[in-house]
Amino acid sequence: MPIQEDLQAFLAEWHDPSPFLEVQTSGSTGTPKRMRVRKDRMLNSARLTCDYLGLKKGDKALLCMPLRYIAGKMMVVRSLYAGLDLEVCEPSGHPLADWGDTPLRFVAMIPLQVYNTLRVPEERKRLEQTDILIIGGGAIDAALEQEIRQMPNTVYSTYGMTETLSHIALRRLNGPEASPYYHPFPSVTLSLSPDNTLVIDAPLVCDERLVTNDVARLLPDGSFAIIGRKDNIINSGGIKIQIEEVEERLRPYIMGDFAITSVPDEKLGEAVTLLTEVTNVTGSLLPTQPEACCQGNRKPAVKAIGSLLSRELMGCLPKYQRPRFVLKVEAIPKTGSGKIDRAACRELARNIITKTL
Repeated sequence: MPIQEDLQAFLAEWHDPSPFLEVQTSGSTGTPKRMRVRKDRMLNSARLTCDYLGLKKGDKALLCMPLRYIAGKMMVVRSLYAGLDLEVCEPSGHPLADWGDTPLRFVAMIPLQVYNTLRVPEERKRLEQTDILIIGGGAIDAALEQEIRQMPNTVYSTYGMTETLSHIALRRLNGPEASPYYHPFPSVTLSLSPDNTLVIDAPLVCDERLVTNDVARLLPDGSFAIIGRKDNIINSGGIKIQIEEVEERLRPYIMGDFAITSVPDEKLGEAVTLLTEVTNVTGSLLPTQPEACCQGNRKPAVKAIGSLLSRELMGCLPKYQRPRFVLKVEAIPKTGSGKIDRAACRELARNIITKTL
């Protein structure tokens, strides 16, 4: 359905008498689900963001994300709350490709949209002329963050989820206020569970305390850093490996989309596995396990670790984090909101291994 039709459908639902509407989770860690949320809670979330960022009536904003997810819906609600002049474009990897010379006051994007935009000089210029950019929906890798640091406008990374009706914390990515830590809105109280996952008390947007699956480090001033997801931990030979940490270490060596996942292993329980769309992984590294090599009549989908990973990884990846298998795939599974679909990655890896070995 075109974005304009989606917008009309959402506005009709927003203005109907019911105090509730339905939203859909992204499904990045499991099956997407539908949730009923209160419209007044969505207005509270909009107020928190607009007040924090100083958005006011007449400010030009751009909706460039799908309206079936909370991020797109909240752009509309913020516009309704603050009286923003909202422009709408079809969601794509290059949302500013057809934008004119009129500067934007406010836009929200996912990391992939920002990355693509910065690759095209005309689009980059338009993004740098945007006063405030918020980035959510996925991790921002170190290389992209370094690029963002050089931008002259105001750029934030957001932390939140469907259950919190978009973000409840912001992290400044550039300028003198740049920080590695997220800072929650004043009405939000945070703590850690016994598993070191983030616990959120946000009474303005959530009826109940929310225990997340995000493993976090919480500072005394209330700011925090996200280490990874509890359900993204691989237990390999009794050693717990955080998927996001391995991906961050590998990112400088792999030009293109990839993901770390796991497959069942008789000896280790779970074996670290790299899914990659490309074969231009630099250098070579002797395989950590001989059986991980492509030998005999084994199909080429299982690549020899020795031919794909750089020797430099000997220094940046501990031995227990090195992938036992490297699987070349046509595309890394993604959710509709652009996040890595972790459940689909596990299923894809297991299917390849089952058919190949």
